[in-house]
Amino acid sequence: MVYWGLEPASESGPDVAPYPVLSPPATRGARGAECLLQRRPRDPPPEELAMDTVFAKVAGLDVHQKFITVGVRCRLDTGTLFAEVRTFGTMTRDLRALADYLEALGVTHVALESTGVLWKPVWNILEGRFTLLLVNPRHIKQVPGRKSDVKDAEWIAQLLQCGLLRGSFVPPRPLRELRDLTRSRAQLVSEQTRLANRIHKILEDANIKLGAVASDILGKSGRAMLRALIRGEHDPAKMAELAEGRLRGKIPELKLALEGHFTEHHRFLVEHLLRHLDELERHVEEISGRIAEVFRPLLSDARVQRLDAIPGVNRRTIEDVVAEIGVDMSVYPDEHHLSSWAGICPGNEESAGKRLRGRTTRKNRWLRRALTQAAWAAGRTKESYLGAQYRRLAARRGRKRALVAVGHTLLVIFYHLLKSEEEYQDLGAEHFDRMDPERLRRYLVKRLEQLGYQVDLRTKDEAA
Repeated sequence: MVYWGLEPASESGPDVAPYPVLSPPATRGARGAECLLQRRPRDPPPEELAMDTVFAKVAGLDVHQKFITVGVRCRLDTGTLFAEVRTFGTMTRDLRALADYLEALGVTHVALESTGVLWKPVWNILEGRFTLLLVNPRHIKQVPGRKSDVKDAEWIAQLLQCGLLRGSFVPPRPLRELRDLTRSRAQLVSEQTRLANRIHKILEDANIKLGAVASDILGKSGRAMLRALIRGEHDPAKMAELAEGRLRGKIPELKLALEGHFTEHHRFLVEHLLRHLDELERHVEEISGRIAEVFRPLLSDARVQRLDAIPGVNRRTIEDVVAEIGVDMSVYPDEHHLSSWAGICPGNEESAGKRLRGRTTRKNRWLRRALTQAAWAAGRTKESYLGAQYRRLAARRGRKRALVAVGHTLLVIFYHLLKSEEEYQDLGAEHFDRMDPERLRRYLVKRLEQLGYQVDLRTKDEAA
């Protein structure tokens, strides 16, 4: 039997790659597998290896759109190393042949890079048959000299065999389907916002200042006025009478705002955009109904009610957050790892004892979006811990940093409520005052003295 192996490296250093000598293939098949490693007279004994073998039979995949380079490393019972590189296509039939090939060699662990969405078809075929690791390309491509497909596959397999790769979090299929739905809904909602801005731009071009009076030009009253403009109505007084609710208190301002130069060109554009907006709203409702069906088996109604008690959190926020982090919190060691994975906590960059910067990392933008939207709503609540936290930080650090901090707190709350069966208990708006009352007293006295007052403090008992 002929084995394929590696020679021990004669040098060491960051630029020295312990790879075998590569020889070009003799022939190339249409879609077959080609062995690209040169034969070695013998393999190094296990005691001469630079690193210990953690997994005996592994494979590394370098995934592309049309082909996959597969590097296999198998430590046999005799101690010899079998290493081989093959190329497979990316069609479903080729991926099944790849799975059969790996299974025939006894491969137990497979690692592949996270390359856009190209890893998903491979994952769908190999899932359940091998232990899969989806790794970050940034973690394995920092060594010079490994920039070809063959070397990438070999390097991934070598790192995996030595236990040096850490897999990314890939949720099970029900959560992946829910994630696709929630992200599609978020994109449709963003498109609705863009359409609203375009309608507002057209109204400004027509000298219609509806946005200066009504906070939402696409509310019930605003749409009634827009439809009246589309029908050809030009009397501002009649259109202002279409206002409902609190907007009726602004009828005089509406009469002035609706007086403009609304031409046939403006009517055509606004009518077209409103029809598009109605269609998008119908799609959002359909996707929301599908999300409710997929979400129902994942989380019970009692747990949803506990999460809904958090200030600023509603049903849509719960669906978006659960779709991104899942319901099983055991995959995260603690809430700090979850916050770091989500990119919603301050960064940690320090050199020579000095902290350089603490900006957040760009990771899961969908989860960050859901948390910041919930943080914006929570920051407007009056008698709550989250509202007090937002106001306290916004005054010192700015609104954007305060939103990220409140979003971080919301993610920590989600982690603990999903991990345990506890109810949410708000600490109250006075929590920060109770932490250090003496410091607060000194600050308030100092502020009054700066305003020119002489302060004489006495407790209630002393005053009595």
